[in-house]
Amino acid sequence: MGLTSIIKYEGDNQTFVWKHPQEDFNTGSQLIVHESQEAILFLNGEALDSFGPGRHELTTQNIPLLSKLANLPTGGFSPFHAEIYFINLVEQLGIPWGTNSKVQFLEPQFHFPLSIGASGEMGLAVKEPRKLLLKIVGTEAVLSQSRFLASIKSFLQMRIKTALAQSIVDESLSVFDLDAHLDHLSELLQDRLIPDIAQYGVALIQMSITTITKPDGDPLYEQFKQLYFRQYADIQEALINQQVDVINQQTEAQKTVIEAEAVSKKREIEGYTYQQERGFDVASLMAQNEASGEFANIGIGLGLMAGIGTPMGSTVGNAVSQAIGNAVIGGASNSPAQQAVSTAASEKYCSNCGYRFVGTEKFCPECGTRRR
Repeated sequence: MGLTSIIKYEGDNQTFVWKHPQEDFNTGSQLIVHESQEAILFLNGEALDSFGPGRHELTTQNIPLLSKLANLPTGGFSPFHAEIYFINLVEQLGIPWGTNSKVQFLEPQFHFPLSIGASGEMGLAVKEPRKLLLKIVGTEAVLSQSRFLASIKSFLQMRIKTALAQSIVDESLSVFDLDAHLDHLSELLQDRLIPDIAQYGVALIQMSITTITKPDGDPLYEQFKQLYFRQYADIQEALINQQVDVINQQTEAQKTVIEAEAVSKKREIEGYTYQQERGFDVASLMAQNEASGEFANIGIGLGLMAGIGTPMGSTVGNAVSQAIGNAVIGGASNSPAQQAVSTAASEKYCSNCGYRFVGTEKFCPECGTRRR
């Protein structure tokens, strides 16, 4: 096989490291490194120079360590034996992961032993190519995603399960609320795993939990699940009842306001006030009470009527006087007190308008009614 003069890698983005199949090169060969790539030259298992994106000519001036270690003469074209690795620096997303067994821990809210599983996706990117080559690649020709994950599988599984359990306990997350906190749990898990992945020269740029598998069907788990949802239902029912009570109280208050407004409007239309209405009520009670013939009650009733002070007041006063008279005359008893009240009422007040006669007036000056 002849000496290679063009050295490059045209691979996919699911490969971390690719070793050029040729190991015999010539000084003056062209090394082509694409964007998001880095090339490292090895000689006798020792990493010499690294090359970033661009075209590089392999000469003794460009790689003095190669000239020294391989005893290459300066000037001209000289063959040499070496290894060239291409490292893919692009971010590789959507790499699936999952726990190979259940995560065992004590549920932080109900404190019962729990086993769950988890799975999701991660994103990785090579940040320190030399560290990756020395720790993982060795003499391998290709390091793919699956090969890299297989190399750290046992360690990664242990760290994922430990970090997940610690995150749930530290945050006091109920197993029944985990699905609502997947974003937060993913961030916590990523923060805990970043140092573990970084020791291989790889950065954990994204870590997401997409599924948490719970022990559905387990009697102990089902018992606590029913307890949790019953507690949740009771709280919600109490909140709903509280809201209904508030609505009922607001409704009753509004009804009272509406009724008061209706009564006020009725008084306005019929032409009397609240105080006058109360006077009507007093007159009605006095008319129904035969004992109202007592002089004290007469004074009180008429005093209230005098407070009205309008033609309506006169009418009410007259109604009071008439009611008193009727109660006295038509009562079952005809006591001297009642006769005195009747006489006083008939002699002193107009039977039509309630005017109080002065002295020996025989006709009411207000309405002309004859005094009895």
